[in-house]
Amino acid sequence: MADPTAVEARVLSAVDEVWATERLARLVAVPSVGGTAAEVEVQHLVADWLAELGCDVDRWPIDLAAAATAPDAPGQEVEREEAWGVVGTLPGADDGVPALIFSGHTDVVPAGDPASWAGDPFVPRIADGALHGRGACDMKGGLVSVLAALAALRAAGVRPARPVAVHAVVGEEDGGLGAWATLARGHRGEACVIPEPTAGAVVTAAAGALTFRLRVTGAAAHGALRDRGVSAVELFAAVHADLLAFEGERQRDADRRFGEARYPFGLSVGTVRAGDWASTVPDLLVAEGRYGVRLGEPVEVAKRAFDERVAAFCAGSPWLAAHPVEVAWTGGAFASGELPPGSALLPQMHAALAGAGAAPAPERAVAAGTDLRLYAAAGIPTLHFGPGDLDLGHGPAERVPLAEVVTAARAFALLTLHRCGVA
Repeated sequence: MADPTAVEARVLSAVDEVWATERLARLVAVPSVGGTAAEVEVQHLVADWLAELGCDVDRWPIDLAAAATAPDAPGQEVEREEAWGVVGTLPGADDGVPALIFSGHTDVVPAGDPASWAGDPFVPRIADGALHGRGACDMKGGLVSVLAALAALRAAGVRPARPVAVHAVVGEEDGGLGAWATLARGHRGEACVIPEPTAGAVVTAAAGALTFRLRVTGAAAHGALRDRGVSAVELFAAVHADLLAFEGERQRDADRRFGEARYPFGLSVGTVRAGDWASTVPDLLVAEGRYGVRLGEPVEVAKRAFDERVAAFCAGSPWLAAHPVEVAWTGGAFASGELPPGSALLPQMHAALAGAGAAPAPERAVAAGTDLRLYAAAGIPTLHFGPGDLDLGHGPAERVPLAEVVTAARAFALLTLHRCGVA
């Protein structure tokens, strides 16, 4: 790696860990669970910060009616009374489309059982060099790294030659509402980095994920005479076993970027509801789950494979042939997505990481559905790099190492210089 230029050195030295830590703590303290009023509050907070950093800010109420009916809308899994989009664009000396976008989501998943946490999940605490709290890793730490990079440019007195944009989005955890609305509003750029936690890797592909609902019909009977009924629970157990076999078949020949991941296209049942009386054979079971979409597999093809597998299993059962399992596709729909081969963004990201003093970053793919696929579908080359480890997201030990937040900020500042130039 060549020695940094005078401008690069000035920007790198201007990355302020104290500033980043304070902003991250304030973000984590906002309990921005999807669908709550705090999801709106956090967007306005970020919009205000972007304005302080010299950005031209576009904030608008997302048209939820359109998001519920548009044919390309990604779907939602929570109810919302309102939602806001926020884009901050740092102007360059030259006008035009931003040479670089950073896109980060501000919504978080629920904290779960408070007793499973070492403290209040929305009261940020620092221990062992990491900031702990819901959303610290997924992905407020990454968003703060972006803000700290812009703050470093401002503190160093450096103006980019071309614009750089920050998309603060909501609804990523339940489908991608915010990114979809931002792109639908016309915000575009030549390349995009999403600072999701990547555990030191550069992620260039993400599998898709679909939400399904199964309705399994049995026949009720007194529990003392269960052989005269048909248990929906027992039927589901057989269906579920076949779906797990189907899951195993879909993991074959997975992309090498998934590494040692056992289930890059996993199938998981998350909720099961059955029966209404302990001594009655249950005549109905409703199960909901998540189904992985393979890289490059169209969503409709993935759905058809699932539908056909369930139908084939039902055809082999006398009861289910007459009372087939009903499949419905609900909630968020994540297609797969990946960075186009040969994109200049990947070597530029590696060069920025080297300049920031980061360890060499392997190229990886993730099994989780992300906003990457929305930007990729819009023709914007996109990858993930960000502080933290996704394994800690959504759990009671969620945290992000502050040193990684700073390193990511330094890399993002260099990437901005390299892609946008200096006025």
